[in-house]
Amino acid sequence: MPKEARQRQFVIRRADRPGDLGWVVMAHGELYAQQFGFTTGFEALVAQIVGDYAAKRSPATDAAWIAEIDGERAGCVFLVAADQPGVAKLRVLLVTPSARGLGLGTRLVEQSLAFARKAGYRRVTLWTTDNLVSARRIYEHFGFTLTDEEPHHSFGQDLVGQNWALDLRDTDEHS
Repeated sequence: MPKEARQRQFVIRRADRPGDLGWVVMAHGELYAQQFGFTTGFEALVAQIVGDYAAKRSPATDAAWIAEIDGERAGCVFLVAADQPGVAKLRVLLVTPSARGLGLGTRLVEQSLAFARKAGYRRVTLWTTDNLVSARRIYEHFGFTLTDEEPHHSFGQDLVGQNWALDLRDTDEHS
């Protein structure tokens, strides 16, 4: 059967296998450079986020997931405790170009929010940039609202940084 004719198999799993964390950093660095012209400063930021997760992770409050298609990594997301009690941060959501349009980004965020509810978080926040339109649509789908935005120059680009928040007490699990 030709590859195009068969159904692609995908799974969302915990990011707990050797190479998963390194893949998150590499995929972000390569894809954001190709798609948006970001410098290695962005890859360094992702490396710091991933390194903090690896060093400080508490299984009760922090988790990360990998999306695989046909056994290959194709996406990721992290959910980690914020500095404020009861608040989590959604971090490093990514779906590779070849896997886009299959609903993986939505499934990854859905998994993160389910974990956040079970962990007892009241609120989930995230930071993104305004050029990530597809990700923003996913956040809006789940009820995140834009709390503030500010222009800045980062990663070799003029961007508008955005902070989004979701009050878990105001949404049900199946938004």
